[in-house]
Amino acid sequence: MIETTTFSDRRGGDVVDLFRAAADAMLTAPGRDGCISKIPARGRLLATGDLHDNPMHFAKVVSLAALDADPDHHVILQELIHGERTMNGLDLSYRMLVKVALLLLEHPGQVHPLLANHELAQMAGHSVSKGGGCMTTRFTEGLEFVFGDDAEDVAEAMGVFVRALPLAARTDHGIFCSHSLPGPAMMSRFDLDIVDRSLVPEDYLPLHGSAWMMVWGRGHTAEQMEAIADRWGVSLFLLGHAFVENGIEIGGPRTILLNTDHERAAVLPIDLSEAPPSVETAMFSSVPLAAMGSQA
Repeated sequence: MIETTTFSDRRGGDVVDLFRAAADAMLTAPGRDGCISKIPARGRLLATGDLHDNPMHFAKVVSLAALDADPDHHVILQELIHGERTMNGLDLSYRMLVKVALLLLEHPGQVHPLLANHELAQMAGHSVSKGGGCMTTRFTEGLEFVFGDDAEDVAEAMGVFVRALPLAARTDHGIFCSHSLPGPAMMSRFDLDIVDRSLVPEDYLPLHGSAWMMVWGRGHTAEQMEAIADRWGVSLFLLGHAFVENGIEIGGPRTILLNTDHERAAVLPIDLSEAPPSVETAMFSSVPLAAMGSQA
């Protein structure tokens, strides 16, 4: 049993156990169907964008989600690691993964962290940068600094956690949350049936894997989005991955883009008992995190 209230992230064995327990919790959560987390059309959903190891914003998101208040409150989380803040050049954003793992163990079936390109790159050891420098190397060096001889075991367990992340979450009435969607040039190689099955190792392969395409895609066209929406029965896409200066913007006729990591970060609360909002209604319903006071 992992004690979530007194957890020490400096004990490598504890972190290994935590990541493995959280992975199992995601795979066996109510509503998990293959690579998709299905959310009933009741209660409330709090959708967020890229977080990139922003602990203050994470605290605000958890407060707004109010998971303790109702078992039908849900929260979407994505792009958790590789923030701008480092310690002597080391990336210690594994701590955000620890926080999310603890949160989903405390609220099984309510917390939906999604597969994103930075977690996939870290798991696979692929180079990724954001503002210069290799973030995967800095992350690995951070694990080695904190965990020493246990660093390799922690990294392996983190890989188990990442492979258990759902590719997307969707509600019963067609709201579809994912980090991104394949770019237009990828569509001829992309498996549109991926949402109806579990992921396999080939799905994570760079350039060729459908999960890889899903989390790295950019430059979506309205025609492409409409075709995907018709195929998957989507009424509203909620995506991250793009830089959104004001925290939220309309990305297409039925697409909302979110950022939750920078000073204009925004989140989107949705009443799941009502019909999915239009993109215009969603824009007016968003909450800027700057409007909230600091969280303890």
